[in-house]
Amino acid sequence: MPLWCIDCTIAFHSVAPYVNFAGMNLIGWLREKVEELLRLKDTEHSIALGMAIGMFFGFTPLVGFKTLIAIGLARLLRANFLAAAIAVSLHDVFLPLFPFLLRLEYQIGYWLLSHPHQFAPRLRLASHGVSMWFHWSTFFTVGRPLLIGSLFFAVPVGVLTYYIALFLLEQRKRRKEKKTSKPVEPSS
Repeated sequence: MPLWCIDCTIAFHSVAPYVNFAGMNLIGWLREKVEELLRLKDTEHSIALGMAIGMFFGFTPLVGFKTLIAIGLARLLRANFLAAAIAVSLHDVFLPLFPFLLRLEYQIGYWLLSHPHQFAPRLRLASHGVSMWFHWSTFFTVGRPLLIGSLFFAVPVGVLTYYIALFLLEQRKRRKEKKTSKPVEPSS
């Protein structure tokens, strides 16, 4: 038996015999992320602004740079950068819908940039080679409409995230203050 087969056999048998899919549920993951946000020690405004920045960049097509840009902008605006990073990862809930979302963003961006307004032509991947997607001119033909179209979703989601998060965080703070400020009545 060749040596590489022995290595493959050892590697195969050292892996766990099953994967626990029960521990990978969406509700549990969301609950964990919300608990991480609630444990942050900062002002309500700073946390809400960080969440809004993270959700904003979550909708942009800047794959690989979303988290870095969100953290950088959060630091620049003195928002909570951990909240921004968590919110970018919260956007990953939409990951299975990402191809449809990208196509919709491209359609909207193409429609906004074209005069007279028209929707993008049907996309045929067979006519495009892999090297075409890495050419600098692709950014102007595909990237610009995609970026403009993503703003159509990112701006309202970011604004809504800010106000909803601010409301929920302030409500939580009031509940905590009310709970701690209750006087203890002496028993007679």
